[in-house]
Amino acid sequence: MLELLTRSVIQEQLTLSTVLLCTAVSLLFGFGAAAVYMVNHKHNKGFVSTLVILPAIVQIIIMLVNGNIGVGIAVAGAFSLVRFRSIPGNSRDIACIFFAMAIGFVNGMGYLFYGAVFLVIIGGVTLWLSFSSFGNEKQDKRILKITIPENLDYEEVFDDLFTEYTSSAELDRIKTTNMGSLFELRYEIRLKNPLNSKAFIDALRCRNGNLNISLGRERMADNEL
Repeated sequence: MLELLTRSVIQEQLTLSTVLLCTAVSLLFGFGAAAVYMVNHKHNKGFVSTLVILPAIVQIIIMLVNGNIGVGIAVAGAFSLVRFRSIPGNSRDIACIFFAMAIGFVNGMGYLFYGAVFLVIIGGVTLWLSFSSFGNEKQDKRILKITIPENLDYEEVFDDLFTEYTSSAELDRIKTTNMGSLFELRYEIRLKNPLNSKAFIDALRCRNGNLNISLGRERMADNEL
């Protein structure tokens, strides 16, 4: 039984029934890939629709090219003329596109059972990663922005406060404001005790002349790697 399931449905010559069967299964798997993508992720209808039909498109190309080098080269040349224009995507979007294409490749070779297994395994891992904390950035990192006058040497002026209140502090960016009369320093810090944030800010205010100070969290954008 297992040997029958794992056998390719494509025989020596393509038939209409085989093409229709593989196309129907590819569209079904495309809906599955799109459903996995939509879980716990912002999406738009155009991209989701693309994920649905992409496996069927790839599958029919693979079936028609099957063993024909000349046709394969012609298809590659046709695709090289295409210029894709879309909204910027993130790493998950790219992964889902390859996911849908891989399903199309497997189905295009007639191995529908392996396509189903691939959909279940990769889809399951994707869902697990969506809901698990694996890969999440530590939440105790804070972004500290301090405005100081231009005549204040910022290199070591806050070092003792960072030693007292933070476990790590790194100067990330410096920029001028107010026509160059002020500096804004941006630090990435980890507080030893978040409950001491008010005392930390009060101590910083005494050093920077009571100018603007902000302390908060910033999440990394989705499209950054």
